[in-house]
Amino acid sequence: MRASRDFSSPEWVAFLMRSLLLSVLLIPALSFAQQTASAPRADGASTPLMVYAAQGDVHGCAPLALLSHGAGGSERGLAYLARAMSEQGWTAIVMGHRESGREVAVSLMRKNGGRRGGLQALITTPKAMEARLMDIGAALAWQQKRCAPPYKVLMGHSMGAETVEMEAGAPNKLGVKGGADRFDAYVILSGMGVGAVFPAKAWGEFHKPVLVMTGTLDKSLETGEYTWRTEPFREMPTDGQRACHWLGAVDGATHADFGGNGDEMQRVGPIAISTVKAFVAGARAGKCVLPAGVAGLDLKAK
Repeated sequence: MRASRDFSSPEWVAFLMRSLLLSVLLIPALSFAQQTASAPRADGASTPLMVYAAQGDVHGCAPLALLSHGAGGSERGLAYLARAMSEQGWTAIVMGHRESGREVAVSLMRKNGGRRGGLQALITTPKAMEARLMDIGAALAWQQKRCAPPYKVLMGHSMGAETVEMEAGAPNKLGVKGGADRFDAYVILSGMGVGAVFPAKAWGEFHKPVLVMTGTLDKSLETGEYTWRTEPFREMPTDGQRACHWLGAVDGATHADFGGNGDEMQRVGPIAISTVKAFVAGARAGKCVLPAGVAGLDLKAK
């Protein structure tokens, strides 16, 4: 017969006290590493932020990774990538885009016959995209006041990738003005090709470092094919000796995987993280060298 545990024993009480002390010590560290904030926006609204402090031995101001979530998301999204950048010594900030968050997305789905129609309506709403670009300005100003980053990368998934493409200067059919030259490099996860938002040859003037990532099951709303998401890379010019125009396609990866909540996240997440880390390291150094081959990843540069 299994012996019962004596929860009143000195050993058990000591164990509980040690556990309690450890949890108390960890709370400040965890809260310091990940904090919520709010940044005033140019139009008088505010942008919610989830801030992941740079970890490790950081001298001076840390570089900045600014992340933009997809339609219906929030500043709590893309945590896997934000944490990874934080652990790499970057300040990582995920913006909350209220004009394209959950409430707006759900409302548009009800009005447009379901998920597909609602998402298509949201990603083609000019005011939602203009608000996202204002969110970027608010987040940059917020961080600049605290510690001016020496290097800035904008990363985005889905509608966040659309945001990155516009910010990087891709002309669009919505009449939204981007291309403010506020970043040193860009990461496009599950981005958009030619269609309702971007015309043909929209990416021909991309001259800064750009990483495009998708998966073979990352189906587009417009064509149903993942190859549509590779069009920005195909239309970018060759980046010369720097070779910092990259395309990564992960076998079997879905749209949700890159957003951080897919069924294959345990496999896809580390691939995405290692690729992003290698890319930004090369971009900062001025020369991007493709890492050693990774199973399930087709990675190329030009």
